[in-house]
Amino acid sequence: MFSINLRDTLRKADNVADLKKGARITGSTRDKLAADLKKKYEKGASIRALAESTGRSYGFVHRVLSESGVTLRGRGGATRTKKK
Repeated sequence: MFSINLRDTLRKADNVADLKKGARITGSTRDKLAADLKKKYEKGASIRALAESTGRSYGFVHRVLSESGVTLRGRGGATRTKKK
């Protein structure tokens, strides 16, 4: 689970939250958003937390991160082991 303090920090530090929900984001605004998301993701924030803090969808954040050249982390959780 994502810590509440980090989630609150993301919201406070996020100037992009002022964008209208569902509004198309293009040009320099999108570039700034991509840079902000990239920086936060590389510091450990999850895609879901970034989506929540910006009011955008998981898919949107995933696409913006991919477009900005971020190496996405693998899914978390326990891995399956072979039974003996």
